[in-house]
Amino acid sequence: MPAERLPMRKIREVLRLKYACGVSDRVISRSVGIGRTAIAEYVRRAAVIGITWPIPEELDDTALERKLFAPAGYNPPRSKPLPDWGHVHAELRRRSVTLALLWEEYRGHHPDG
Repeated sequence: MPAERLPMRKIREVLRLKYACGVSDRVISRSVGIGRTAIAEYVRRAAVIGITWPIPEELDDTALERKLFAPAGYNPPRSKPLPDWGHVHAELRRRSVTLALLWEEYRGHHPDG
């Protein structure tokens, strides 16, 4: 079961200490009382959505939480085609067929990867 999310007050404090004060994750950890990995995750999430300090006025706690913890929704289709793993598996069963050989064939058909 996942742990409960921190109050937005603490997350805002993490972002303030990181961006406005330039404090290390270790010092923030002691100050706020959360782990360094959690701090790194909140800072990473903020960087992904382009939020630094000061947080824009129009982002109240609810809006900030929605942006930071958006559900994993629609994933756009990959621009690169994936290999046919069933074919790869069947080919690897054959004698003298290596993964490197299959990779070279794949790259020949798909030069962009």
